Parts: sequence; C-alpha cells; structure tokens
Amino acid sequence: MFASETPSTTRLVMLMLTWAIACSLSLQAQTASPNAKPEPITGSINGRVVNESGQGIPNAMVYARPSLTFTQRATATDSEGNFRFDGLDSALYLFSAAAPGYVMPTRDPDANAVYYRLNESISLNLIKGGVITGTVLSSSGEPVVQVPVRATLVRDANGKAAKSLGFQMARATDDRGIYRLYGLAPGTYVVSAGGRNSFGGNGAYDEDAPTYAPSSTRDTAAQISVMSGDETNVDIKYRGEAGHAVSGTLTGTADGNVGSGTNISLMQFDKGAPINTVFSFALPSARTFAVYGVADGEYDLTAQSMSAPGDSSVSETRHITVKGADVTGIELNLRPLGSISGHVVLAKSEVAECKNKREPLFSEMMIAVRRSEKQKTPDALSVMNFYGPQGVPNQIGDFQIRSLAPGEYNFGARFFARYWYLKSIVQETGATVTPAKPAAVNNQTDLARNGVALKFGENISRVRVNLAEGAASLHGSVKLETGQSVPPKFLVYLVPAEKENAEDVLRFFASEVGSDAMFALNNLPPGRYWVLGQVTPDKETQSEIKLRSLAEAETRAQLRRAAEAGKLLVEFKPCQNVGDYQLPLSPALLKD
Repeated sequence: MFASETPSTTRLVMLMLTWAIACSLSLQAQTASPNAKPEPITGSINGRVVNESGQGIPNAMVYARPSLTFTQRATATDSEGNFRFDGLDSALYLFSAAAPGYVMPTRDPDANAVYYRLNESISLNLIKGGVITGTVLSSSGEPVVQVPVRATLVRDANGKAAKSLGFQMARATDDRGIYRLYGLAPGTYVVSAGGRNSFGGNGAYDEDAPTYAPSSTRDTAAQISVMSGDETNVDIKYRGEAGHAVSGTLTGTADGNVGSGTNISLMQFDKGAPINTVFSFALPSARTFAVYGVADGEYDLTAQSMSAPGDSSVSETRHITVKGADVTGIELNLRPLGSISGHVVLAKSEVAECKNKREPLFSEMMIAVRRSEKQKTPDALSVMNFYGPQGVPNQIGDFQIRSLAPGEYNFGARFFARYWYLKSIVQETGATVTPAKPAAVNNQTDLARNGVALKFGENISRVRVNLAEGAASLHGSVKLETGQSVPPKFLVYLVPAEKENAEDVLRFFASEVGSDAMFALNNLPPGRYWVLGQVTPDKETQSEIKLRSLAEAETRAQLRRAAEAGKLLVEFKPCQNVGDYQLPLSPALLKD
C-alpha cells in the first residue's frame, strides 16, 4: 500500500527535514472535548528484516520514527534478522532498515508512507543495492583528486519521475581519480562531479559548475540505469568550468528575526519534475545572500527562514535565468507561512451491531491537507508542500498544521478503526461554538468538498473533523476467466446512489485492484452505492483525497454517469462487513 522511508545520509538534509517537520507539527490545546479519553501509554513493535529470498539479515540497523517528528530510535537485528522495540509511546511509526550493500526499495512517489501501530509485527524488505563506479579525469587526462561525485535518482525502478528532488549519494575520488558509489536503489540516475547541490559546499570545487557524465551540462547528462546487485562503470571528463553567483538581499520578517538563519534554494525542473537543487545558508544576522557554483540554466529561487516552530517564513518564488554571467540585485521578501487548526469529534452509534467496537485513537490519527496541483509545472513552494502537511490531534482532539505555503488545499483524514468513517470536514463560522453546542448547518462551510484557499500568514481556525461510528467494508475480487489478468491502473469505485448524498464527496471511494484481482474498500458510511470498475490513466493514481477535491467535480460526475449506467448496486448496513463480493466485468476491460 504505502512504502517506508529511508534515513537521510547527510547532515544538511537531516537539518532541513528536522526544521520542516518541526514547523508543521506544533499543536495547541483549545477547548476540552467530552470525547477525550485515556489512550495507551506504551507498547512494543517487533519484526524481521529480510532479503529478496525471505532470509533474515543479521546485524541490520532498524529505525523507528513517530510520524511528523525526526526523533527516532534504533536497534540492530539478531542473527536471524529479528528486532523488537519496547516502551514505545502510542503513535503512528515509520520504519526503515539499513545493512551494508543493501537498500530499501524506492517508495512510489504517488503513495503515502506506511505507518505501524503499537503491538504490530512487521516485515522490512531490503534488496541488494547497485553500484556506479568510474574515474574522473581532467581535460589533460590527469586524475581529479578528492572531487565529490554524486549520483542523483531521476526515475525509480518503475520509470516514475520524482516529485521532489531524488535520492542523492556523494563520495569523493581517491588519489587515482576513482570513485565508487554503492548501495544505490534500482532506477535511473545522473552522475556529476564537482560544484554545489543540496549537500552544500565542497571545498576546493564548490565554485565549479558541476560536470555531468560523460562531460556534459545537466540538460545533456547521460541517463544511467542501475539494477539491484549490478555494477556500472561511468567515467567523467571533468570540465573544470567556473560556476556563476546568484546574490541579493533578504527583506521582510527576516529583518526582525535575528535568532534564526535562512536557507536559499535554487531549484531546476525538467517537465515538471525537480532535477537539481543548490542550497546556501545565510546567518541569522545576514541581510544579504549569495549562492556560488551555479551552472547556466533556468531556476526557481526561494528563501526559507529557519525560525522557531510556528514562526517560519518563506519568500515568493522568483524565476531566474543564469546564462554566462552572475545574477545580482535580487530581493527576496520573506513572509510568514499560514496554518490550519481545528478539532476532531467522535460520534458513537447506538446500533446494536456496532456495540463494543474499537474507537479510533487520536495518537493514531492524522489530519492531512494537500496543495492543489492546478499549475502545469510545480514551483519551489509546491515541492515544499508535496509531502502533504499533516497534524496529529492531541489527547483532547485538537490539532494544528503549521508552515503552509499559500495556495488551495484539500482536506483528508487517516485513522485506524475499522468501524468508523469520516462523516464531514467543516469550518464553523458565525457565533462561537463548543462541542456541547455544535454549530447550525447554515453556519458551516464544507471543507471536504470546497477545500480552502490559504494566503501568506493566514490562520484558518475552527475546522471540525467529524468521525462517526457505523462504518461498513467491502472486500472482494474481480471475476477473471482462465488466462485473463487485471490491467494496470484498474480501480474499483464506490459512488453514492442516494440522491441526497449524490454530492457528498466523502462517499466517493477508490481502491486499486491488485495483481491477484483482490480489492478492499474500508471505512464506508452506511447507505447505497453504485459499484464501478474502470481503468485510470497510466500517468496518475486517483487517490481519494484528489478524487474528492473541488478540481475533480467533473471526474466525479463522469464516474456517477458510468456507475449508474452499469447498474451494479450495493447497500451497507451500519458495521456490516461484505467479504466475498464478486465484481463482474466486460471482457473488453480485461487482457489475455
């Protein structure tokens, strides 16, 4: 479903992630809720690290990190590859593993991360990493010694381009000009020597423009295919060309924020995918900035303040062209980022079939927002928000999501309780409301359907996320004849069949059918639905948070028309589980 994350290999990336996560995590308590309840304090998670053959990997390092934090715990596997973490606080955890010569499979850029909960037993898979090695020589054929060489992932093993800057690995050449990069995930890479990028300065070579294999600029760089366990030789003829400088002044909130520094980033895009980032850091007292070693090209320039959580600022993106000369006199005006805060409410059911069912825990819940993808190509601000800023409710259900760049946002919620569903996400307006005195219907804005437009420094409050008990589930399979298989990107949709719920976006569901022809749809509000099987475009995955957004109103209308024409109706009672549903399909939708 979702892939686990891999630990950062550089101090600078760790610093950036720490700052970004901390700025999005700050939570504030508001009005105490009557649905506040004690939650489990501690527990354990155990598991095993295995290779492609299912054999345990001894002495592998395993990392456990609570969601939306960068604080992690580590342990080593035993001789059989087993591990265990005890004394974990109640939370959603991300797990990753590392062992010499091995790497975790690259996560699907369209998928969210997999989270684990207390008392679960998990399996982490590692695969043999690939190797890129070669020699860096000068134009005269002499070895270039101690020059950093980097491999940057541009497409994963499935050919998908990264939506944020891909994984990078850097190592310096030895006295023979030889480098060796190992532990690379399968995929397509570009390899460069010298210059600066997202790893910061590099001593004697940091003002050089990077030389890409074989002896190229970024736009003509060779594309290197790496497979698990394979070794590829890539030699580089070092150009030794001086890069340019991009400089200017910092204004705005940075003027009064002497307790923090500012990160300056230059980001390049290729067909909408980020392909390179050059970072520079301005000290807290600095009012100017400069980035060196910049090659010719088109860049998005952005500044971000590294202030205390909740007080972060960012400049609007400036598009610049570097061509044969330095670029000077640019003003970056930092402005505070926005935030969204609200409350989660749990409504229990009195239906007999729903008695004694497990309630969702606030500590195992996420309220998520996703920035709209209206623009054809992303800018630096959209990349900054790509990971989907999220907030974890505190013990009384209050949440806050900070450090949000301006834009239009869609809402969603993730929780782990089989018999509960997301009933509504609204913003309460007008008179003050409390959990004991809910807002009237005409004093609510439907954020699930309409989303929200956020400006610089704006704080959206009084968001109410309503979860209700009584959810149903639908598990089943596609009917296949002998020799038939499910086509890629084949999804099963549920579309509300009741007229009064036809425009309720939270009653639209989608599940991709697996290669085994199985599918599962969970946390369904009781009621009647049309069932539809349909192939989606190969270039995208119709996630529910996207399917439910304002921009997809026509998509939902098309699904409704197709589902009504198909006349496959299913009705769910509160807390009903349908586990053997058979979806009949037209032969035209299947491939032999």
